[in-house]
Amino acid sequence: MQILHYVLVTLLGYLVGSFSNGYVVSRWWKGIDPREYASGRTGGTNVLRSAGLGPAVVTAVGDILKGVLAVVLARLLVGTDTAEVLAGLAAVLGHNHSIFLGFKGGAGTSANIGVLFGLAPHIVPFVAIAVVVVGLGARMASLASIAGAVTMAVALAVSFFLSRSPVIHVVYGVLACAMILFELRPNIARLRAGTERRVDHL
Repeated sequence: MQILHYVLVTLLGYLVGSFSNGYVVSRWWKGIDPREYASGRTGGTNVLRSAGLGPAVVTAVGDILKGVLAVVLARLLVGTDTAEVLAGLAAVLGHNHSIFLGFKGGAGTSANIGVLFGLAPHIVPFVAIAVVVVGLGARMASLASIAGAVTMAVALAVSFFLSRSPVIHVVYGVLACAMILFELRPNIARLRAGTERRVDHL
């Protein structure tokens, strides 16, 4: 029976993550589809480029909240660390490959931060510092996302060794980091080539 519960919260997490704040906000606010601009993603950075700062902020906050919601729902429905991690990973996957948008979406950074708020809020400040410092320094959202993802994985591992987090959270950190880096493959290629786009508003 518990396996069925895990399957259900995973599916629920995916559906929550699949709700595209970037698409909805851009359509409502500016009447545009962010998938038709720049990177073609629906996350905060591409919404910033295509629709402006206001829609981008609303998108980022909404994406964070849906990550939190996925974990909270798993906690309420099942109540185990494994269920929360499964729902969190599914939410990031849904954000990146939304069933409502032809399996397209964002890169997972904001949704991942939301999941962290639910799973391990003590890790969030370290991730936030990495994102802000690298983002402001390099003015590249992709590099900030990479820094945040790697910092998360390392911080969760350290937290486990300090007996502050269960090992399943380390699993989340490694897999979520891998998912984000996978989505950022084109950006990583441009970083290596020195042609990555900068974000003026950072």
